[in-house]
Parts: sequence; structure tokens; C-alpha cells
Amino acid sequence: MNAAVAALAAIAGVCTGVIAMLAFRWSERDQARPTRTSLHIDAVLPPGVDTVLSVLRSSAVVLDESDSVVKASSAAYALGLVRGGKLAVEPMLNMARDTRRDGEIRQVELDLARRGTGRGEALAVSARVAPLGSRLVLLLVEDLTEARRIEAVRRDFVANVSHELKTPVGALSLLSEAVMDASDDPEAVTRFAGRMQIEATRLTNLVQELIDLSRVQNDDPLEDSEPVSVDQLVAEAIDRSRQPASTKQITMVSGGASDLYVWGSRGQLAAALGNLVENAVNYSPARTRVGIAARHVAAPGGDLIEIAVTDQGIGISEKDRERIFERFYRVDPARSRATGGTGLGLAIVKHVAASHGGEVTVWSTEGQGSTFTLRLPEAGAVRDRRPASPPTPDLLTEPLPAPEVLP
Repeated sequence: MNAAVAALAAIAGVCTGVIAMLAFRWSERDQARPTRTSLHIDAVLPPGVDTVLSVLRSSAVVLDESDSVVKASSAAYALGLVRGGKLAVEPMLNMARDTRRDGEIRQVELDLARRGTGRGEALAVSARVAPLGSRLVLLLVEDLTEARRIEAVRRDFVANVSHELKTPVGALSLLSEAVMDASDDPEAVTRFAGRMQIEATRLTNLVQELIDLSRVQNDDPLEDSEPVSVDQLVAEAIDRSRQPASTKQITMVSGGASDLYVWGSRGQLAAALGNLVENAVNYSPARTRVGIAARHVAAPGGDLIEIAVTDQGIGISEKDRERIFERFYRVDPARSRATGGTGLGLAIVKHVAASHGGEVTVWSTEGQGSTFTLRLPEAGAVRDRRPASPPTPDLLTEPLPAPEVLP
């Protein structure tokens, strides 16, 4: 009896051991079994592909045989290519299916609706589809929107330059022929020669402003930046326009706070403020005033210096105010030709302000004049070293009087 009990106990122990061993093996197998997520990323993607996709600048999407998204970069989500685990762009999905079927690499450029902006702007992209292994398809999408915008700007710029150069060059050619035909008429020769000088000056100004625009676009103002005295900038701008202002009997007045400094390239800042004052003089009627005033403005991101140029000129309409900082755009082309304007001055001002961390804005009313305000970061170190100065009249808050009408 005791022997039978011992035998049964031994058999039970062996069974328990076998069951425990099988349970241990099953547990190991369950732990080693990949999850559904790892199947999509680690096991399905070829080795190293996940790392390569993570460093690509293009938006990347990997699709499996059921068109489900296995892997997508953050840029693909940002462009709206992937939503709900699916590729949301039907033309790209069709390309992927065709590539999965025949294994051929395909590429196409598409214009996609920009979602969420409400402005109907097109998103230009280049999509390239290639097989990835036996079951997967790789989609790479490059955003071409900015490149196309830059190319359009370049084409417009070349067209505008060609047009602007053609006008004075053509005029010089015609005037030279007129001089030759009137060689026996000294008075006509003198008149035509004067016109040639005007056209030559216009051509010189245009070429110089093209050079200036190219320089401010290519030069980094931070490379040779220094504290620049606003008082000196204002004095130089007034001196630059003194002769045309005197011819039109325009009075130029400076005011506001003194001993202010901005940080940047002295040459670029002088060109920007000089263009604003020159425009104010050119577009103001005779016997009026042009005011230049500066003041210090406290701002959360850092203190600013505002330099305002106010005139009593023809003013600018609302529709023109949106475009006056574009290259070659002129409110009154006929008047610009009379004053020698090229349409590049305000474009230079805008670029200089932006490259210095500032901005330029305009307030204007037709028939009452305009105020252009240049806002630039203050040179704080200079401000901390200089002594406190008494307040001075601020032309920014004091409107200029109405034009004086002389008999």
C-alpha cells in the first residue's frame, strides 16, 4: 500500500514538472513574439530603412500591400498626406498601387489644396514612388511651393529689369539720332543733349539701385554691425536730399529724441533712411514740409528705435499701400518717370529693416500725406553707457501743419 502511494506521488511530481516546463516554454515564446506595432516597423521594414527615413528632408510614407501606412515621417503628417492611417492623396495612392503591381519607379508633380488655411492656396509638391522590398512601397514627397515662389519672383524681377533698362536705353538711342540730324542747329543739339543727360542719369540711378539691392540681399548686416547714431543717420539723409528740397522750396525738419543708437550696418541703414527722405521730397508739392523724428519705444522682445519720415505729399491709396514695398512697383508711374524714381527704393528699405530684425510700416491718406516708420532694435549697450538726456519735442506725435500757400 505504501509502495503504491509512493509510486502515485512520484508520477504526480513528474507530471507537475512537465507542466511547469511547458508553461515556462510558452511564456518564453509569448515574450519573444513581436507585437503588431513592431511587425509594421521593425520586422516588415528592411534593416536600416527606418533610420534612413528618419533623416530624410523629404516627407516619407511607407505603404504595405493593403495600402495601410506602415511608416510616415512627421513632415508627411504636417503636409496632410496621411490621415487616419491612410494616404489621403488619391493620385499618390494610385501611383503606389501601380508601382506595387509592376515594380516601376514613378515621379509626378502635383498641386494640392492647402488644408486649414481657408485661402485656397495651392501646395506644389514632387512625388516619387518606388518599390521597397517585395511587399512595401516607398513614397517620397518634396515641397516645391517656396522654390516655385522664388522662381516666379526671379522671372518677374528679370522682366522688370529688362523693361526698366529698355526705356532709357531706347531714349538715348533716339536722342543720339536726333542730335546727328540736328547737327547744324546748335539750339536743337543743346536741347537734345540735355534730354540725353536726363536719361543717362536715370539709367545710372537704376543700375546703382540694382547694385544696392543686390548688396543688401547678399551682405549679412551682422558681420560688420556696430552701434550707429540715429542723429548722424538723420543728418546724412537730410543732406542727401537738400538740393532737390531746396529746388522745390521744401523745408526739412528733424526732431524727437536725440542720442539714440541702433545696431547694424551703417551703410545699409543710411541707404534705407536716405531712400525714405528722398521719396518724401520727390512726392511732396512745392513749399511744403518734410519731418524726420526719432524716439525710443519699450517693447517686450527688446527696446526699439522708431524713425518716422512724414510728408505733406499726394498720399497713397489703400490698394497701393499693400504693394508699395514690391520691387519696381510705383503708385504713379508717370510721376516716377518725372522724378527719376526706379521703384526699388522702398524694396531696399524693407529688406534692410528685415535683415536688421526690424520692420517698416506706412500710414497714409490720399491728399494729406504719408508717414513711413522704420523700427529697428536699439543698441542697448550704448544706451546703458550714455547719461540721461532731457526730453525733446517729439515730431512723431505732433502732426505737421497744413501746406503753406504762398502768393
